[in-house]
Amino acid sequence: MTKEEFLKKLSDCVVDMEEDSVVNIVKEYIQAGYDPQEGMLDGLVDGMKRASVLFDEEEYYIPELLVCADAMNNGIEEFRKYLPEAKKDDNQGRIVLAVVQGDTHDIGKDLVKIMLETYGYRVVDVGRDVSSEKIVAAVIEENADMIALSALMTTTMQEMKKVIELAEKKGIRKQVKIIIGGAPVSQNFSNSIGADGYSSSAIGAVRLVETLLKTT
Repeated sequence: MTKEEFLKKLSDCVVDMEEDSVVNIVKEYIQAGYDPQEGMLDGLVDGMKRASVLFDEEEYYIPELLVCADAMNNGIEEFRKYLPEAKKDDNQGRIVLAVVQGDTHDIGKDLVKIMLETYGYRVVDVGRDVSSEKIVAAVIEENADMIALSALMTTTMQEMKKVIELAEKKGIRKQVKIIIGGAPVSQNFSNSIGADGYSSSAIGAVRLVETLLKTT
């Protein structure tokens, strides 16, 4: 198969909930000499986006979406075996990563974590549905350089602003960069709440982190 055919097959595995066969497709993709990061982003993540559209259109429901997520995660775990070994360097940057309170959608967060770790950043993942108090406490405890926040629902976006406000209240805002991402989030929203940056993709988040931490 061509690379494009492989990517389509990986995407289809997620949409069609083929949580077992996706691993074999990943192995064949790698054996053909194609890039694992591209396979994750343009194959597996593409499939999850397609599944999310089906969910929005009420063709898929929560049970189907969960199996699609399992298929994507199985594929990502297999791809991780072929990514360069991450050499975590605290001097390069320590990042607290979280999905904000009220939001349990962590697929994007998990992918950002994989990408950041692949590029050598030390990531402190505090999970999903996390309060602003817990996020800021983790920043203080870990002496982090950055907070990366995710939200996938318009109803939870304002939680990002609460994190920024609490960081200011605790007196750490000037010492830590704060970036945001997620489907409903935009650059305009980032500007409006006083975040330091916004990215619409996992690889974009890596580039944003690199740029912001170089300026500190």
